[in-house]
Amino acid sequence: MEAKGEEQATFPSCPSVKTDTSRDEPPYFSHEERTPPGSEADSMDPKQKSPMSPTHLSVKSHRSKSPPLSFRPGNKGDRNVLPAFAKPSAHEPKAQNEDDLDLPASMEDWTTENVKDWLTIHLRVSHKIAQSLFEQEFSGACLVSFEKQDLLELGVPLAPAIQIVREVEKFKSHSGLGLGLGWKEEEIQKVSGHIGQAMETQTELSDSGIQSLSSSVLMLQEARDRIRSLINQGSTTFTPSHSEVTDSSSVPPRGRPICQFGPFDKGNSSFYYTQPGVLPPADRPSNLLDPVHEYQLLTGADEAREKEILCEFEREVFCFSASCMNSRTNGTIHFGVKDQPEQGHGEIVGHEVTTFRKYAEALNSHLSDYFEEKHVEAARMCIRPPKFIQVYREDGTASAKWVIEVDVVPTYSQTQEDIFYTLLKVESTKGKHQSRTECIFVRDGPRSVNILAHPNPRRVQEEITSLPDKVKCWASARKAAEEKTEKRPSQGNQGQRLKQLVTRGREAFENSIQVVLVTDRCHPDQLEHLDFLKEMKLFAVLEFDPESHMNGTCSLYRGDHVGNLHYPRMYDAQDSVSATIQKLNLFHQTSWIFCNGRVNEESESDKPLEPRDWLKRRCGEVNNLVSFLFKPDVLPKDRLLVIFILHSAVLPSAPILEAFCAIHRTLEGVDNMLCICKDCDVFSGWKKLIECRCMEDITSKCICDLSLNEISSTIKKLREPQTQSSRRFLPSTGSSSVLLTKKDEELMTALDVLCENQCENTEIETQDSFEKFKIKTEEDFYRGGQVTWWNFYLSEKDSLPFISRDKYSELYDLITPVEGYTNPCTIISLFHHPGCGGTTLAMHVLWNLRRKFRCAVVKDNSATNQEVAAQVIYLLTYGTQEESRYKPVLLLVDNWDDVEDLKQCILKNQPNQLLVIILNCERTRFPDESSRNSRTANVSITNKLSIKEQSLFSEKSKQLKDSHDRPETFYAFMIMTNNFSEDYITNVVTNIIAELDVSTQEGRLFSFLALLNTYVNGSYMSLSLCEELVGIGNAFWKKETLDEKMDPFSTLMITFSVDEHGSYQAVRLLHQMIAKKCLEVLIRRHNLPRSEIIVDLLHCDKLYKSCMGKDFLIQTIQSMLVTRHRKEQGDDKDTFFSPLVEEIHDEEGSGKIKDVLEKAIGRFDKNATIPQALARYFCIREKDFKSALKWALEARSKKSNSYIADTVGQVYKGNLRQEIEDAEYLTAETLDVCLKLAHSAVNAFRDSQELAKKDDFLDASDVLHKKRHSSYNTSGYTGEMDVMMILLDLITALPVFVSDNHKKDKMLQFLKGQHPVSSLNDSSNQTVSQFVSVMGSHERFLVSLFPRLKDIFHFFESYFTYLRPRSTQETADDKNKRKISEHFKKYLKIFSISAEEKASEKASKPNLSLRQDIADQRGYLELKRADTFAGLLQHLNDKSPTEMEHILGKWQFVHEKSPTRSVSDTVNLVLANIVLHSLKPSFKSLKKYEELVSLLNEALQKEGTHSKLTELYYLSMLLMWPSKEQRLGGLAIYRDISVYISSAKKSFHQRFSHMFPARSAITHFFLGKSDGLKRVVPKVKLDHILIAVSKQQAGSGDQCRQQRSLQFLWQSGAAWNEPEIQKKLLRVRGHSEQGEIYVNYAGNLKMQVRPVYLGDIRSGYSREEVTFYLGFTMEGPVAYNIKYQNE
Repeated sequence: MEAKGEEQATFPSCPSVKTDTSRDEPPYFSHEERTPPGSEADSMDPKQKSPMSPTHLSVKSHRSKSPPLSFRPGNKGDRNVLPAFAKPSAHEPKAQNEDDLDLPASMEDWTTENVKDWLTIHLRVSHKIAQSLFEQEFSGACLVSFEKQDLLELGVPLAPAIQIVREVEKFKSHSGLGLGLGWKEEEIQKVSGHIGQAMETQTELSDSGIQSLSSSVLMLQEARDRIRSLINQGSTTFTPSHSEVTDSSSVPPRGRPICQFGPFDKGNSSFYYTQPGVLPPADRPSNLLDPVHEYQLLTGADEAREKEILCEFEREVFCFSASCMNSRTNGTIHFGVKDQPEQGHGEIVGHEVTTFRKYAEALNSHLSDYFEEKHVEAARMCIRPPKFIQVYREDGTASAKWVIEVDVVPTYSQTQEDIFYTLLKVESTKGKHQSRTECIFVRDGPRSVNILAHPNPRRVQEEITSLPDKVKCWASARKAAEEKTEKRPSQGNQGQRLKQLVTRGREAFENSIQVVLVTDRCHPDQLEHLDFLKEMKLFAVLEFDPESHMNGTCSLYRGDHVGNLHYPRMYDAQDSVSATIQKLNLFHQTSWIFCNGRVNEESESDKPLEPRDWLKRRCGEVNNLVSFLFKPDVLPKDRLLVIFILHSAVLPSAPILEAFCAIHRTLEGVDNMLCICKDCDVFSGWKKLIECRCMEDITSKCICDLSLNEISSTIKKLREPQTQSSRRFLPSTGSSSVLLTKKDEELMTALDVLCENQCENTEIETQDSFEKFKIKTEEDFYRGGQVTWWNFYLSEKDSLPFISRDKYSELYDLITPVEGYTNPCTIISLFHHPGCGGTTLAMHVLWNLRRKFRCAVVKDNSATNQEVAAQVIYLLTYGTQEESRYKPVLLLVDNWDDVEDLKQCILKNQPNQLLVIILNCERTRFPDESSRNSRTANVSITNKLSIKEQSLFSEKSKQLKDSHDRPETFYAFMIMTNNFSEDYITNVVTNIIAELDVSTQEGRLFSFLALLNTYVNGSYMSLSLCEELVGIGNAFWKKETLDEKMDPFSTLMITFSVDEHGSYQAVRLLHQMIAKKCLEVLIRRHNLPRSEIIVDLLHCDKLYKSCMGKDFLIQTIQSMLVTRHRKEQGDDKDTFFSPLVEEIHDEEGSGKIKDVLEKAIGRFDKNATIPQALARYFCIREKDFKSALKWALEARSKKSNSYIADTVGQVYKGNLRQEIEDAEYLTAETLDVCLKLAHSAVNAFRDSQELAKKDDFLDASDVLHKKRHSSYNTSGYTGEMDVMMILLDLITALPVFVSDNHKKDKMLQFLKGQHPVSSLNDSSNQTVSQFVSVMGSHERFLVSLFPRLKDIFHFFESYFTYLRPRSTQETADDKNKRKISEHFKKYLKIFSISAEEKASEKASKPNLSLRQDIADQRGYLELKRADTFAGLLQHLNDKSPTEMEHILGKWQFVHEKSPTRSVSDTVNLVLANIVLHSLKPSFKSLKKYEELVSLLNEALQKEGTHSKLTELYYLSMLLMWPSKEQRLGGLAIYRDISVYISSAKKSFHQRFSHMFPARSAITHFFLGKSDGLKRVVPKVKLDHILIAVSKQQAGSGDQCRQQRSLQFLWQSGAAWNEPEIQKKLLRVRGHSEQGEIYVNYAGNLKMQVRPVYLGDIRSGYSREEVTFYLGFTMEGPVAYNIKYQNE
């Protein structure tokens, strides 16, 4: 028994007895759960002989021996204090005490007399009330069915009515337990007798001075166990339902979770209860230190006044406290918990509390009313202030109810061996007088019993006599228990364990560790101790508190950082890993994932759920979330830490437990986990749950003895020293600065912002480790790593100038010109060889301009132009409201795909001033050539050093020898020092890899890197993948490094950080020249050809499993196989295939190519570009068109776009050419084959044309960089044109065509659709008949050639004339123009009739019809490319007007002589007049302005406003644009000008909108100052003016000719400043409205004008008066050089 008592006293989870420091605690607001065991006992007194009948049990309550509810406290000194056993007054019922009560078992069977006796004796209701009810025939049936309101109507006062209703409810609940208890009463009495013996024995032992824990408490425990065993034996003889009743004390109600008790005698505001939930059964004292519990429900506010509720509260508290103090046991009384005696549990209900303060005041102010004066202070020290614990609903949301708890801690030092009397007020039976009674409360099982209230005076006397000895025994046991608890050793290794788990055995908590946090509800009072989370790199948070974003951990974190609010379902998409990372901004911003929804959500799918619903509806989503987050290609295990923070006990049904199990499965254990538990009780429950669910002991991964404050301080102390200033500043106007907060900086996910005080006042500089950090930073850079801001800072700090290339000053001056800029966004390009220091030069310029500009580098090359533009504008406007105070942004983009598009995106939201300079750092093989061809201001540097530069590098080399060990291994620096010497590189590489064993895993890895870095610039492999490849496992506590494993070859490798599609470490070779030389050595000395390396790369399964950077690696390999070189992209030449394929073909033969590409197709079975490349290889190099077609069709089956469709067409076209070349002479069979191939090719090319309208404008052959095409894909049109011209060459060689002119004419008429093919038949010539027969089977196709060719030529005329490429870089347009021109000449040669032939035909046929004359005129126009609107526009460039005069004459003839005038003819005639007027205004045949307007009016009336004839509406804008002098009432047509503008835009979009991503509308005319046709000013004239001015300025040496080129003058805006331009053009007045420009005429005519440069319009939607120059495009009017009138 003693041993057992000791074990209980030293149980680890037991709270220690509190010292004086814990006595005066304020009210608590708690949110946690604890579950100590407990059960109900029946009786304490071993000598009591009361019957154990069901009836007797049923009427017992927790206050059955106590005064009724109406008792009030009184002073002991009052005269009317009566002893508890005083005789009753005269008018009493027949039964004198409870022992005399003989009531039926069923309350419904009670008579009115029974009810009266029960009310007066058991409930002590006044005789007057009982008699009144008796007279109204108040029977047991009434008692059961009546409610409180019924009793009030019968005249029962409120308080007795409440008491009666409650006691009836208790009787009903108790009667369920009382029925069927059939064990023998004498057996229980026998056992009870042993209790008395034990008590006597204990008293004797106490008297003799022997004191131990084997006291009465343990003897009571033994007796209770024996009674229970008898009950269990007896219950087996009854029905199963009775057995269930007896066991119900340990079984929770179905569907209701058992909540743990709140922390005893501790202030924990994070604890809460859950409703519906139950508390464990209230039990008798066990070891005096584990608290006993009692459950009470206070009267509701709707049933009693607040004063009455507080009186009831204080009475219950003091009675319970006195019982605990006398029994020397800790205890807690819970208000708001409904006692369920039939089950033993307490049902959590809660009370609505209006004010917390009054409850504490009630206890404090009335303490002396209940206790003797000498015991008041002891009672004050033992009774703790009330704690208020909030009740939460099952879905995790807070309710308005609270559970009020009062803890009692009767320490030995306060209670000694005293007996504590309690004074209670009691009403007389007549209700006329109040008296005070002394009570002595002790604990009797789960109840507080007043031993003085027994109706048997003899029994009371016995209790009073034995009480002092019992109290001495209890006090002695209490003292021993306290002494035992004080000796309990604490777990002193928790701090060290926390350090080990956080740092993974290293010196510090590394910044590169990705942390995933899993947490539940944290009370606001505890949030301040979670500030360590702000200093961690939180990748994601799995949040199980639905209110966290309002008042929890999420709201704390989002105060200083960006936290994106997500849901688990957002990670269940079908997107790729990279796409999901980019879409959700993972790695750049913390993802706060609400795993059980959020409160206040409108969508039902995102609202909080109860645990049972959560398991059914949301558990699967969380499992998918966990599977995604912990993929090796998202978060590798070696850089991952999962932290669980448990603020409260976890129930078996809790969703957070399911999350742990999912993470445990995915990570295959707990190596990466850390669990922080609020206390030992939370840990104990958590540990048991994990052992049960996962069969894993997590003790070594848990922290439970440390407070959150201690944990927070420890983790903050362990983190790595910060290398960034804690307060970062941006430059602002007037040499002022603006603080850039961490949260605002995190919003700019794509930018690395360079601050004024970059690297200054950092934590790392104050540490002893700074010197080591400095050396490593310099070594990484000089070995070949990317330059960092620290390199520039350290150079300045050490007064050692950073080496600058000669072009530094030139670039600096370009960025900061003396005369300033006029364009709001400017591009400056820096072209450089790879590895020659171009990016370093650009960053050096930014570093030195960081106080003059707001500088930033685009660090995420996967970001879209729209994202980057938005963040640039955010940086520009940050901290400044006035536009005039904006500090310009200098933005560095490194090898950006489409800088021009980025510029346009910036201009969309750009204010009016010059504010953004884009420094485009572009790698190219020919920097100087790229510089010459560029249309932007630029600088170029090459891999050749000047004498001055060589001297600087030599001097730096000497400095490095003094400050670094082995500077000769800084190979990237040494390459530049040796002026990129091939001999130096060869010598270094040969010596280092001479002993490389290519058969080992290390050799394989090195060969992979050499191949990738040679052919794909910027390629790399993730560090984790390299480690796995060479056998370094992804262990959480790994010791071996890749450098050690790869030594000595690691001297040619470098590890660096990658921020694209995730944040991780990557590996590459030091320099591309080193990679090329390594590959050469591997081929020559190690006999390892390229094909073998790439096949090994494709066969290595480890590379394609989930790992960090897997997507990028796959893209790199695919790019190496399919990406061709193009001159327009800076390559040295145009290639048919990728450089790797070209070199394998040249050195190893075609067989290896087929083998490599087929294996690649097998590896990347969903990729379409590799089978496309193989099809092209078979077609171009092998001339194996059957195989080529097979692979082309397979590519098309995988992905359908215009480029793959074009490849299919190219295969057919190549096959067609080969058939023609292989034929010795042309036969009918050959013609048939050729026509079939041509037909298939044309169908494929037409398919390409349609697909081009749907393309995403990304280069399908550049899968790595996703290059955006600079032009719309027109290869389908050119391919179809090629096939048709091949066919025309074939047809012109047929005997049918060459035999004589007559047959030739018939053949042409057949091709034009004027005669059937049968007209070509010649019965006398069998050969001709055979050909005609073949042609007859393809007649429809052949007849389509002529009109289709004409359509293609017209398409290209419109394409090149109406639209211009958005990019300023060189495109394929020029090459296509040359090809089209050649084909058009051949087309004219075939289908046109010469002048001699026409004269001869007229002589032979003098009566030639007018129709033929018109056809001849049209033929001439077609010959001069003036038969279309686009063709006529091209004649604006004619130097001589002579040809245009003939063209106008032809159009006038056609227009006048045609039987029916088409609208297009009218439009062309009007344009011909405008063009000739611009060339020769004095030409007499020109129509007047009014005539042209009239012609247009007729055409408009005929065509309407919904036509696709954009040209008609374009001319309407051009000629009918109103002027101030124009009277709009003159012609209705002028009033409809706004309608024509809308029609032009609509029809233009219908025809060309699919080309807009690559091209934009061209302005051909401007609005001039004159009248009539003179108002129409061609842009060509303005070009001539600018060219003349440019030549004059270039001749005077004012500026270099390149900068003053025509393109530069237009783009920079300098053209508008030329006086000659200003003389020609009219500045139009308008206003800005909602970000648009409008022009008003005559007060009621409002026309919208589109700004050419969106940056010309200020942000903010301010309505301002503006002026601008008006231009006309096919899309509508546009505004140039917008100026605000108030400036």
